[in-house]
Amino acid sequence: MMANKQLALQVVCALICSEKQKQKKKKKRLWKRNYVERRGRPAPAAPTRELEEETMTPNAGLKDLPWMTSEEFEFLLSVVGPLITKQHTKMRRAITAKDRLYVTLLFLATGETFSSLSAQYKIGASTTSQIVMETCAALYQVMKKDYLKTPSTEAEWRTIAHDFESKWQFPHCLGALGGKRIYIQPPAKTGTFDNYKGRCFVTATAAVDANYKFIYISVDTHVTASDAGPFAQSGLCKWMDSGLLNCPPPEPLANSELKIPYMFVGDETYPLRPDLMTPYPSKPTDRSQQILNYRLSRAQRAADNAFGILANRFRFLRNTIYLEPEKVLKILTASMCIHNFLLERRSEGYAPPGLADWENEEHSLVEGTWRDKGTGSLRPAEQKRECSASATAEMQQSLLCDYFVSPAGYVPWQEQHVSNEGELLLVTL
Repeated sequence: MMANKQLALQVVCALICSEKQKQKKKKKRLWKRNYVERRGRPAPAAPTRELEEETMTPNAGLKDLPWMTSEEFEFLLSVVGPLITKQHTKMRRAITAKDRLYVTLLFLATGETFSSLSAQYKIGASTTSQIVMETCAALYQVMKKDYLKTPSTEAEWRTIAHDFESKWQFPHCLGALGGKRIYIQPPAKTGTFDNYKGRCFVTATAAVDANYKFIYISVDTHVTASDAGPFAQSGLCKWMDSGLLNCPPPEPLANSELKIPYMFVGDETYPLRPDLMTPYPSKPTDRSQQILNYRLSRAQRAADNAFGILANRFRFLRNTIYLEPEKVLKILTASMCIHNFLLERRSEGYAPPGLADWENEEHSLVEGTWRDKGTGSLRPAEQKRECSASATAEMQQSLLCDYFVSPAGYVPWQEQHVSNEGELLLVTL
């Protein structure tokens, strides 16, 4: 009997020892990647470490963002930080708000892919994508009220009109309109998207003030070949049709008793309307029409320069964007908020003298340095202009022609930029 008990005890001990040996041989499984485990350790590529060194000099540009100072970065972090800060857990430490903002700005400024940023900063590609989208949405949420707001009062519209008249000598101008195609990857269902030479795109329609700041943006994410055009589908056009912009009523032009409505300006692809002035098509032979085209081109140039600066600072716009249209809208609106913020601060790193087009003492056009690098794949949007304009719009266009050649609206240099053959020496942008 005792022998049987000893035998049974030996068997149990053997089984326990065998089970322990199996547990020792079994490889420990990690639920997270190795670089996630090392995230809290100091590393040369860690964004936070670079930022801590760079914030020592407030006026110096960041290492990978030379057009943004550490002071400007800290301001963005202060406004968006509370929305993107994550809590640590027992399982892992959260990525800091500073790192989230820095990686987002790098994506916008360099146009690098999520995989590239993931390899550089030891963050998973899907996590990088999530960080960029969340941070862009947060930036737009907290900045749109102050830095991407469409004027809503007569006083605000008059301020913009005053800037256009003093800077570009075009009266009663509420903003310059511009549209750009942004090429994207073909969505899952491409039937509702216009496919231009095998490429899909969304169209951005914007209004810009005299200082190259965006005051309105609309991204048409469902453009089809049968549509009337991006501008006709935009909310701005609908507000103009409904009279919801709260613009000032028609008022006399400077040094004149002629009452003219306040209006936007656009190139010849836009429809001619009483609230939207466009140039005469082709090459007009009438002198006053040539001068109107010249004066209008100077004001409309603001929209081209705004998009040019944006594409040269936020280089994700220069290439095909491999994101869904809704995500493109998020990163575009966030970029425009930052663009307006830096222009309002008159950041010399972001917009140094000569970056945008300027005029010399003879008021001859000097192209901005952004044109040297161009806008990449960002292309002008094609509008479908109406064949005929209203009699009121044509009459207003004619009145402006007369005003610009009269002593009340004449500027001394305008004759120098219109040749005797009836062609503008200043290229209309």
